[in-house]
Amino acid sequence: MKITGVELRRIAMPLVAPFRTSFGTEHDRDVLLVRVVTPEAEGWGECVAMSEPLYSSEYVDGAAAVIRRFLLPALPDNVDAYGVGHALGPIKGHRMAKAALETAVLDAQLRASGESFGQFLGATRDRVPCGVSVGIMDSIPQLLEAVEGYLEEGYVRIKLKIEPGWDVEPVRAVRERFGDEVLLQVDANAAYTLVDAQQLAKLDDFGLLLIEQPLANDDLVQHAELAKRLRTPICLDESIESAEHAAAAISLKACSIVNIKPGRIGGYLEARRIHDLCRAHGIAVWCGGMLETGLGRAANVALAALPGFTLPGDTSGSRRYYATDITEPFELDGGHLTVPSGPGLGVDPVKAILDEVTTSTEWIPLG
Repeated sequence: MKITGVELRRIAMPLVAPFRTSFGTEHDRDVLLVRVVTPEAEGWGECVAMSEPLYSSEYVDGAAAVIRRFLLPALPDNVDAYGVGHALGPIKGHRMAKAALETAVLDAQLRASGESFGQFLGATRDRVPCGVSVGIMDSIPQLLEAVEGYLEEGYVRIKLKIEPGWDVEPVRAVRERFGDEVLLQVDANAAYTLVDAQQLAKLDDFGLLLIEQPLANDDLVQHAELAKRLRTPICLDESIESAEHAAAAISLKACSIVNIKPGRIGGYLEARRIHDLCRAHGIAVWCGGMLETGLGRAANVALAALPGFTLPGDTSGSRRYYATDITEPFELDGGHLTVPSGPGLGVDPVKAILDEVTTSTEWIPLG
């Protein structure tokens, strides 16, 4: 396809409630959207970088700058989604920015051909089970109230964010209140060190599905050591930025589960590679979330419909995070979300809503 121009659009999306993790609290999302325009179709990509470099080294201002200054000039005159990755390969890092651009190109490509994201990626289901991520709360009663609400909505799995001082007691409280039948897991976002192994081992008593990213993102060796000391399976998130990282983690036995976040690893093509690798080695995968709008959520739901995604993902309904989404809202139905079946992402921004939340736009002509 020949790309005639790219729009970088910033939108401000207030969250329905503050979302607290071990690395900070988010009250709203400053989202960068990428719109690729070709003679045949337009495509959308959502950059999942946060406003500050806390989850990773990327941040939204930097993502916009690297797309403008380096990624777009690197694209050939005619390109498809596979060609984007090849063209951007020499540019180090910036996977979230690369993912947003590649997704927009892929969306335009699939809209032009009439193929859906799910069909292209290899989805085998038309709906996927959904879990929900519950942030760190001010008190255990507040946590229990939140979990009760999510279970009543139908979510089939609960993930609790944890950090030192907020781990064993909240997990025990949720187990005692809601029973062993609730699928429960925890996410530390790299808040612990190997010195905390004895404390983390106390979580073994609660029958958790997994403990996600307990140690530093760049320390596969100590994750492998921690895995020997815990009965609870270790899942890696921030540590996995490519299929090569996943292969190394599997070889070291640093994890037995992988959380695949397309933005973190550079896009949906790399996400499919990691899925295929993990499936070949008997490693379970699930789809993580980064508080995406309906555009990013549509692509994640399609990815989560691949056969290797055997655990419920953080593919929550729109209302979990936003009172009004920029697309038609994703609604939970029996604990599941429907995989969009239309061309490309299968969803479009609602123009009036998109215009209302837009804070800036920049048009960059190409070709």
